[in-house]
Amino acid sequence: MRLVVLFVLARMAAANSPAPTPPMGWNSWDSYGTGVTEAEVRANADYMAAHLKGHGWQYVVVDIQWSESNPQVHGYRTDTTLTMDQNGRLVPAPNRFPSAANGRGFAPLADAIHRQGLKFGIHVMRGIPRRAVSANLPVLGDRARAADIADRSSTCRWNTDMYGVDMSKPGAQDYYDSILKLYAAWGIDYIKADDIATPFHGEEIAALHRAIQNTGRDIVLSLSPGPADVAKAAFYAENANLWRISGDFWDRWPDLRASFALLDKWSAHVQPGAWPDADMLPLGRIGIRAERGNDRPTRFTREEQRTLMTLWSIARSPLMFGGDLPSNDDYTLSLLANDEVNAVDQKATHSRQLFARGDGIAWTSDAGGSNAKYLAVFNVGDKGPAQIRVEWKDLGVPAKRGLPAKCALRDLWEHKDLGTSEGYTFEVGPHASGLYRVRP
Repeated sequence: MRLVVLFVLARMAAANSPAPTPPMGWNSWDSYGTGVTEAEVRANADYMAAHLKGHGWQYVVVDIQWSESNPQVHGYRTDTTLTMDQNGRLVPAPNRFPSAANGRGFAPLADAIHRQGLKFGIHVMRGIPRRAVSANLPVLGDRARAADIADRSSTCRWNTDMYGVDMSKPGAQDYYDSILKLYAAWGIDYIKADDIATPFHGEEIAALHRAIQNTGRDIVLSLSPGPADVAKAAFYAENANLWRISGDFWDRWPDLRASFALLDKWSAHVQPGAWPDADMLPLGRIGIRAERGNDRPTRFTREEQRTLMTLWSIARSPLMFGGDLPSNDDYTLSLLANDEVNAVDQKATHSRQLFARGDGIAWTSDAGGSNAKYLAVFNVGDKGPAQIRVEWKDLGVPAKRGLPAKCALRDLWEHKDLGTSEGYTFEVGPHASGLYRVRP
């Protein structure tokens, strides 16, 4: 009975959430760092609409420093000038986003992206701009001023743009309400809030959540940076839709190797509307003006790229592509446009690690709407192929008349049926993987 109640509650949560499945989209950070322009955003949106929308991809997200006229490549300027309105609310720099001129903000860009059948998101930093505090600008809709609500002792260690907001002060919630009112008026569908998950700023997370609810608009809330504290999983799920479980993830095998343990630790907390986030996918062409590294194709090998997509999909992490989409080659597109693989991320349930035996790791999940199972196998070793044996009974496939169940095996990456058996021994090369459907 308890399981039935939990299932019903999960279905209700999914129905009421702006993120009933893990968000799939593009974020400007891995390619353009602090300096993406409107033309580059539109080019990536055009590619998504033409090549990926039909495969479930929908979010176009502008990352950090969009209010800065002259951002610094590979880092941040100290006490930089940010474009803001008379109430201390950041607005897009019009030299980088021309359609934002004359007080229009991101509305014209959001409208253009919505007309393509896509959704639009932005990055925000926790708190209130320091320059708004220095000028002591008024908080919209309240008698408080910026200096009244700022916590000058609460600052980000890697960016000097903002002070924290002291939520015990009158006018503090009004400030968060005011910025969300502006974002909702622009047509924002997704907010990536930074400097808020780690170190943990629970009061300001809750303030953002309340402000989103007060808009009456469905807006996805993503929390960064990681690694998030698993002991706070219930709080994150109550106040946000996704939260980072890792530090910044880049195109390095050690980062990918470490993600197996992180996703395993968080797997019990995956639920509709609340997604532990293993970070963006640094695939394709990245580093054009990014924080880390220079203009380059991803340093992941083809095997590692498929392993990344397989792990993120079987664990049901959000899928946010970081490469410059118009620069994609056919192989990169094939990683994103495989409907059978995407269905694992979007429709599976009960995702979990099955075992870790030496260099061999297996994950499984239930295929939504059927009695089939999904199975992912990985060789995280550096030398030689691994023989990874999986019995179907280990996936929870029941025996029939006392005999092990025979199941049909399908390779989801290769779109190939591999026959019927009681189990299978997979030969997997170093850093490689496979993703399968097992159907009784």
